[in-house]
Amino acid sequence: MNLHEQICEWENLRLAYANASRGKRGRGATALFESLLADNLLDLERELREQTYQPGEYSNFFIHEPKKRLISAAPFRDRVVHHALCNITVPYFERLFIADSYANRVGKGTHRAIDRCQQFARKYKYVLQCDLAQFFPSIDHEVLRETLKRMLPDESVMWLLDRILASGRGVLAGEYDMAYFPGDDLLAVTRPRGLPIGNLTSQLWANCYLNPFDHFIRRELGCVAYLRYVDDSLLFGDDKKEMMGWRDAMVERLECLRLTLHAGSAHPYPVGAGIPFLGFRIFPNHRRLKQRKGFAYRRKLRHLIEYGGREAARASIEGWINHVRYADTFHLRQSILKEFDLLYA
Repeated sequence: MNLHEQICEWENLRLAYANASRGKRGRGATALFESLLADNLLDLERELREQTYQPGEYSNFFIHEPKKRLISAAPFRDRVVHHALCNITVPYFERLFIADSYANRVGKGTHRAIDRCQQFARKYKYVLQCDLAQFFPSIDHEVLRETLKRMLPDESVMWLLDRILASGRGVLAGEYDMAYFPGDDLLAVTRPRGLPIGNLTSQLWANCYLNPFDHFIRRELGCVAYLRYVDDSLLFGDDKKEMMGWRDAMVERLECLRLTLHAGSAHPYPVGAGIPFLGFRIFPNHRRLKQRKGFAYRRKLRHLIEYGGREAARASIEGWINHVRYADTFHLRQSILKEFDLLYA
């Protein structure tokens, strides 16, 4: 059974619906889809088998934490298709990923990335931190398509990948500043690019897009102390000169992916200065929450109490405490709980 047939299987579609609706049942588009669940899943099954499925329009909105980003939400039925596709393709991708890629993967995540960062900080003198410029808006569709094609065992599902890719074309055009690479002509500006931030497929395919880059760093540069979370990479070492050589080689390799580093980034510095990573500042023997994160949560909590009530605030602070407890934040937590008169058990 090829990948296309597996995606169209009834049980896979039912699982995809269950995953897409988790935490959202009984609300809005999810409730509407669920009201005719069997009919809607049968329609999707038919469209997928006949390859007549067409994605719908995105709903776009901005978020402003930690910085302004355009989020694109696909219609619910499309989110079911994304889950159906990922259910089948993720195992093939996972076996090719390096262990130290931590974003959007089962058993990985923010806290394990922070733990790994601190492990490396205790073993090495310097860190080279690389942040990609305009990552999601820059992802080139042709490069991504060829990468996905190499990672999958057959091409039966490429038509569906192409439809989803095409549906996101231009969504992030306003977020992209044109960059030219060696060999480009004037038509380079027309290359399809950009993955909508908000799609499950975008999160997965972003990891796939950078997977050859991960292996390049590990195998060709010989950097064993390397980890990545989405577009934020950390390389550790004891020789600054060697690490500057790594940076130059990375810049050259990123041109093949039509990506660039943020201007002024990627200079090795001592791990003892603290590594700003995933909302924390990581030191070899302790961790701190970034100051602006504490201020931002105070603002959010004040707004929740004013407009959502104390119960909503209490639910929010439980999740926040569970996150920030991974750093030395005892006094900060006590301060916020006292300031807003919230008891936490």
